[in-house]
Amino acid sequence: MFFDDKHVRIRYFFLVVLIILMITIARVFYIQVFDYKKLSTLAESLWSRKLPIKADRGNIVDRNGKILATNITTTSLVVIPNQIKDKEDTAKKLSDILKTDYNDMLKHLKKKTSIERVHPEGRQLSYDIAAKIDALKIDGVYLVKESKRYYPYDTLLSHVLGYVGIDNQGLSGIELNYDEYLTGEDGSIKYFSDGKGHRLATSEVYEAPTSGITTQLTIDIELQKVVENELDNVVSKYNPNRAIALAMDPNTGEILAMSSRPNFDSNNYQDYDTETINRNLPIWMTFEPGSTLKIITLASALQEKKVNLFEDHFTDSGHITIDGATIHCWKHGGHGYQSYLEVVENSCNPGFVSLGMMLGKETLMSYIDKFGFGKKTDIDLNGEGTGILFDINKMGNVELATTSFGQGISVTPIHLAVF
Repeated sequence: MFFDDKHVRIRYFFLVVLIILMITIARVFYIQVFDYKKLSTLAESLWSRKLPIKADRGNIVDRNGKILATNITTTSLVVIPNQIKDKEDTAKKLSDILKTDYNDMLKHLKKKTSIERVHPEGRQLSYDIAAKIDALKIDGVYLVKESKRYYPYDTLLSHVLGYVGIDNQGLSGIELNYDEYLTGEDGSIKYFSDGKGHRLATSEVYEAPTSGITTQLTIDIELQKVVENELDNVVSKYNPNRAIALAMDPNTGEILAMSSRPNFDSNNYQDYDTETINRNLPIWMTFEPGSTLKIITLASALQEKKVNLFEDHFTDSGHITIDGATIHCWKHGGHGYQSYLEVVENSCNPGFVSLGMMLGKETLMSYIDKFGFGKKTDIDLNGEGTGILFDINKMGNVELATTSFGQGISVTPIHLAVF
């Protein structure tokens, strides 16, 4: 009996050992096959370090390849806390050079991170400041290359180009709209450290950054200079609240020049208020189109065969009454008896009201929609407005009448240029 119990215990023991062995083998297999990449990355992070090298942002050039936005090289301060032996003394020296708060600097040096970027006081340093830091020769204190956006024409084309933040991220204009193409891929200097973060005497691995893609605009900078100069003359002579200029190739729709006042310097955008830097007036501002919209009313009436310009006539007494509302002609006393061709030549408001009534609101508004009004043109810039049109379901004869000669609705300058 005793002999049988002994054999049973042995069998159970070997069974337990076998189960433990199988679990161990399964766990090793799982780690080697499924968790290998994750664990390898974690292990590498313990003994490898990377000093970042920021990539250059892609250039922006005009239609002839002239540079509108580029980069200049600056340096920024990064620290590796584990490598700094005397943190208090180092914080004192760095804060004195950067003219920043000692306690804030000490917090950077005491952080439990492998690499700490001193932000913002240690970013995009001048040559003199960088030279003073470099002269300290303190272990764990590094200066790394960083590019800073530079606009060689200062205020020219500022709303179109936009600007970038301190981390070179696009915040408005072309810089924002094409940020994913303009942004490059950062590089680094990789080195190895021991368990305490101390740098090992081993070779460094340099991973080169990849610059962003150069982006070419339809803008002609020479024409842009002329436009900017004329706007300055207008502001100097008339002191308006706003001034806008827009030049487009009528055959292709390409924007050749675009500017407005007030404008700003993209290199120093932080010196301006939010309204000034974010409102690109040629695509944002709205106003009544007035007589420029009469072309749509005319084209619609001709397309729908509602009028013969030569044979049909209209008598302009100087005003026209629609549902009790009186609409006046610009000419006191009116233009009298005239053909519809003369209505167009005279830009006669009552005559265009009559054309609008012939068309009806559904037809006229459908043509206005086909010409692109009431919606964005989808120009490659942020902040574009849509203008304001009457809701066709709430539109009466008076609204139809005013719309037919371009009043009571609003459009953007880019709408009129495209149209």
